[in-house]
Amino acid sequence: MAIKTKTMPAAEFKAKCLRILDELEPEGILITKRGRPVARVLPAITADNQKLIGSMKGKIKIKGDILSTGLRWNAESRHSYRNSSSRRKPRS
Repeated sequence: MAIKTKTMPAAEFKAKCLRILDELEPEGILITKRGRPVARVLPAITADNQKLIGSMKGKIKIKGDILSTGLRWNAESRHSYRNSSSRRKPRS
């Protein structure tokens, strides 16, 4: 037996909550106290993210080395510099 009521007083929801949750329709129900809305109960919908995997294939171009920051680090001098032949490299 499905609950047809879309608005329900809090006292009634408290008394019947387990059955209401078992029979909850997609649009859910509105819980009221003294005639004023206080909460909305909606069914939990699990998102299907499977269709997102691979959805950007062919739409993105990778430029350069994605595993590098483009900076070289000299641990002795504590300076970094760009990996470029046009830049002067620090002395060892």
